[in-house]
Amino acid sequence: MRAPLPATLVATVRAALGRRARPGEPLARHTSFRIGGPAELLVLPETPDELTLALQSAAAHGVGVTLLGGGSNVLVGDGGIRGMVVQLGRGFSRVDWTARADGASVRAGASVQLGRLARAAVARGLAGLEFAEGIPGTVGGALFMNAGAYGGDLAAVVEAVEGIDPAAGPQVFAGRALVFRYRRTELPAGFVVTTVRFALRQEDEATLRRRLEAVRGRRVAAQPPGQSAGSVFKNPPGDHAGRLIESAGLKGIRAGRARISRRHANFIVNEGGASACDVQALIELAQRVVWERERVWLEPEVRLVGSW
Repeated sequence: MRAPLPATLVATVRAALGRRARPGEPLARHTSFRIGGPAELLVLPETPDELTLALQSAAAHGVGVTLLGGGSNVLVGDGGIRGMVVQLGRGFSRVDWTARADGASVRAGASVQLGRLARAAVARGLAGLEFAEGIPGTVGGALFMNAGAYGGDLAAVVEAVEGIDPAAGPQVFAGRALVFRYRRTELPAGFVVTTVRFALRQEDEATLRRRLEAVRGRRVAAQPPGQSAGSVFKNPPGDHAGRLIESAGLKGIRAGRARISRRHANFIVNEGGASACDVQALIELAQRVVWERERVWLEPEVRLVGSW
């Protein structure tokens, strides 16, 4: 049986963060799936100094750190997460706009809601984030996943990334120095994103609003309401995960209180009281049946973390 967190670690972090350091916090409260066991220690830092203290304290005690982001693209195991779980607080939700001749540089904190930022940009006549309308994740989580939809992604507009390395302290990486992949951005191990700078171009506001509304309409028409984590699988090259799952006859299939959506087969919905194991069973079923029928292996887009 694994030893509990060192008392000195918990005491140090609680002395600095007070009630924003929460031993045994249920993570179902912090994920869009509304699923997940407790964090051994959840910390919600509001400043770079608080974040640095938490990360350095964990490193000094040899305790692992899991970043939760906005909790919108993750499935937390029913056994919860050992070690320290970090979810950035409201102190990382500032947005600064700097005008340029051809548009603007936008500096957004990692806990800013990406869809809200997209709407704010359109209201200023700034193009580049319209694809993000309706994406529920935060800027930090979206950067980690290189979020994208309807032909756009974050890689196209990222100018720089700021963050904290527990060993080296504050770090800044130019966007061109990062390696962006499909639904993943390569970041240094242990690095926590605190701010992302975007380069957006000026465009006619009315045109941008029409584009934004078109994205919203497509998303509302295609994606199911309810408790989910968005698209479960990455689209394989030249195809769509939802089409493959539907073709395999799995649309509407249930496991416990989780169901493959009847509206969009690449969504799994918590119908109330689903466990992580229910969702995992559907993920594995879709992978197995699609492989047997099509010889295509579906790779999860949702992160599975914690104890099962």
